[in-house]
Amino acid sequence: MKRIIFILVCVLVSQVNAQNTMTTAQWQEDLKFLQKTVHSDYPFLFKKTTAADFDKAVEELYKEIPELEKHEIIVGLARIVSSFKYGHTQLGFRSIADAYQVLPMNLYQFSDGVYIQGIHKDYSAALGAKVIAIGGMPVEKVMDAVYPVVPVENDQFFRAYGFRYMISPQILHAQKIIPTLSETVEFTLEKNGKTFKQNFKALDFGESVPLTYGFVQQQGDWLEAREQDKTPLYLKHLDKIYFYEYLPESKTVYVRQSQIQDDPSENIPAFYDRVFDFIEKNDVEKLILDVRLNGGGNNYKNKAVITRIIENKEINTVGNLYTIIGRRTFSACQNLVNELDNYTNTIFIGEPTGENVNFYGDNNRVMLPNSELPVYLSFAWWQDKPQWEGAEWTAPHFPIDMSFEDYKTNKDPVLDAALNNNNTDLILSPMDYLTKMYLAGDMEKLQSEAQRLVNDPTYRFFDFEGALNDAGYRVLNDSEYKEAVTIFSFVTQLFPDSPNAWDSLAEGYWKAGNKEKAIEYYNKALTMDPEGPTGKNAKEMLRRINEGH
Repeated sequence: MKRIIFILVCVLVSQVNAQNTMTTAQWQEDLKFLQKTVHSDYPFLFKKTTAADFDKAVEELYKEIPELEKHEIIVGLARIVSSFKYGHTQLGFRSIADAYQVLPMNLYQFSDGVYIQGIHKDYSAALGAKVIAIGGMPVEKVMDAVYPVVPVENDQFFRAYGFRYMISPQILHAQKIIPTLSETVEFTLEKNGKTFKQNFKALDFGESVPLTYGFVQQQGDWLEAREQDKTPLYLKHLDKIYFYEYLPESKTVYVRQSQIQDDPSENIPAFYDRVFDFIEKNDVEKLILDVRLNGGGNNYKNKAVITRIIENKEINTVGNLYTIIGRRTFSACQNLVNELDNYTNTIFIGEPTGENVNFYGDNNRVMLPNSELPVYLSFAWWQDKPQWEGAEWTAPHFPIDMSFEDYKTNKDPVLDAALNNNNTDLILSPMDYLTKMYLAGDMEKLQSEAQRLVNDPTYRFFDFEGALNDAGYRVLNDSEYKEAVTIFSFVTQLFPDSPNAWDSLAEGYWKAGNKEKAIEYYNKALTMDPEGPTGKNAKEMLRRINEGH
């Protein structure tokens, strides 16, 4: 054991020494090594970004390196790796000595803003305060500035993990949020109706904020904003990977599973055998599976969960089975969510997941040759659903938000909604619902129902524009030009402020042979988005049309 520790210390020291003595040429060599490795071994990662954009970012950082400090170079590398937008693909720099520090707090975004959920006892007066600004910059702009450094799958991933990056002075400086690098950062806060400023000093290098499933718990030198008189179910028994509790008033069994791994005291099959044995022997009408804290694990262990649910016909019925999802639902737990969606009658409730429906997961560790920084590059494509059903997340059928006051007072509006839901008018598949009207030719009802659903907050996470646009392109690719133009026109009526909607309508007219209409709507899209990707596409299409291509 002593020999192993000695070796690890030597490796760490060698990494620190390597990074501290790095020359400009060595950093540039590492950057080019990363570029070459991606192109030669991981070109399949170019799905959400292009090879051209990746190479452009590499060249820009390459030229900037001589003028940058070490932490700025590292954050620059992180931005490039994060541009692939897969959470498993990232630069492992947050464990590197003298490159990454954190302030003594944990931030959490609730429905009514970003709050200090946990903090070191030395700053107790700031506990539970709403964050207004960091370094003088409004917190919303800070989030936008830090966003490119985070390997986001979607906006929910940022809400789950991005705030760890927002409390690092090195990242705040590299992203031009604070003008000079300092261990002390000023926050503008609001609490009890009063606004005040508070300086926070970063923890020493190597120290971290103690988090359990994204939350600081009140223990030792650390405080949390939640009242300590009781604990909501989703935060109970966090020392266990899973547990269940019977709620007799509603005849409900509640299960929280926070990893796709076996608990040391009981494996997953045995646990769910016990859960369903209880269900069969007691007066149980409803099962609520809570995976809002579940960041994944080994998706081969999902089988026991799915099969036990399928086998119980009473539970596997619409209205008797609910799955609580959220921003930390990620990786192998996304696979579980996909399988629940495919094979059971569950109703999803809560927030969208932090993972794409289909995604690149498992990664290889690639060491940059000079700095020895680890880069984790995904290689495994996980696809539980057809390509056309892929989405940036799994959206809940019932979206429920939690305010800071809910959290502080130990309320759980998500669980309450699952327990008390009796909405028999819920449309589980809005596109199927609208498609039936379209096929029946009931266009008047289709128009009114589509507008109603788009404006109904219950369906706010359903991408109506994207789904309808995809439907238009499916018929367009089958050379059904009249139908495509009808669908694209319908999209522009629902989303008149979307340049992409008008761009798609222009393409429909162009392929239908109506160049006059195509030019009109490409110009409209270009006017609405002159510098964005839609505008650039419209400009290129106008050039091709004018040149007779």
